[in-house]
Amino acid sequence: MIEIERKFLVKSKEYKDHATSKERIVQGFLNTDPERTVRVRIKGDSGFLTVKGKSNQEGTTRFEWEHKITVTEAEQLLILCEKGIIDKTRYTVPVGNHLFEVDEFYGDNEGLTVAEVELSAEKERFQKPEWLGEEVTGDIKYYNSQLGKKPFKTW
Repeated sequence: MIEIERKFLVKSKEYKDHATSKERIVQGFLNTDPERTVRVRIKGDSGFLTVKGKSNQEGTTRFEWEHKITVTEAEQLLILCEKGIIDKTRYTVPVGNHLFEVDEFYGDNEGLTVAEVELSAEKERFQKPEWLGEEVTGDIKYYNSQLGKKPFKTW
């Protein structure tokens, strides 16, 4: 239940040519305390409740627990969420031995595209595709929990 990931900005739409899937995601946060966030998500035809712990100093590693719920339950919980619902499309893009999840944001975060890669160890090497831009791992303003409070369009 430990998540290790690195996050990057995306500098071109080339990732779309290599995506093996895409799915719309709507999510909100019941709690955005830095010590623990509680997220409600509708992804395709499934709902999820996720609890994430505080990130380590580098921002690469943190506790994550996720439980599948019904879409109806997720819709009801989204009503209770803090201001700033996130709307995005997630593309799954295989690169070498890894899968990148590329999120293209809408609404107040329109224009922001971020890629994440999950790793099995903090120092694990991975292939970086040409469309990958600046690394923003650990930069809290790129956390989804913060994008609801301070959207990309206000920067």
